[in-house]
Amino acid sequence: MNAIKTDKLKTDRPKIKVPLESLDIIVDLISLTLLIFIIAYTLMVYADLPDIIPTHFNAQGKADSFGNKLTIWILPSIGLVMFIGLFIMNKFPHIHNYKINITEENALKNYRLSSRIVRFTNLFSLTLFALIVFDIIQLAKGNKANILGIPFLVFTIVTPLIGVALILYYQNKINK
Repeated sequence: MNAIKTDKLKTDRPKIKVPLESLDIIVDLISLTLLIFIIAYTLMVYADLPDIIPTHFNAQGKADSFGNKLTIWILPSIGLVMFIGLFIMNKFPHIHNYKINITEENALKNYRLSSRIVRFTNLFSLTLFALIVFDIIQLAKGNKANILGIPFLVFTIVTPLIGVALILYYQNKINK
């Protein structure tokens, strides 16, 4: 019964186009640039990579698992699919999940916030992918990049927590 009620609320939501602001365009362009960097950099160095590369790292950033160099394409592939999927998802903010009832009066503010959350999630994920791919390639080539480690681990945990706190604060602020 509750699922039916939730589905009805989603179909009753206003379907409006959320106008892009400068911040939205900048975040999308940075994300696209990171995606292009990840793919282009991997393409440029792939032939020079050894047959076996690091594929997993411990908390200190030391490689603790190795695999075929084809595995370097996993993160660029996930990044491409994710970027396209999230970009398309942002065209339909009325289907996103909200903890309040969306009305004509609050739709634009909530849709904009939800779209920004998706954009920044995309940017954050692609940033992580770029750092990981760069570090794997550098280590595979015998260089000591060492981006991965405790600071990277803290960044990947603390940044989303701060983001969630800011989102909850702002969401409560716009829906009072």
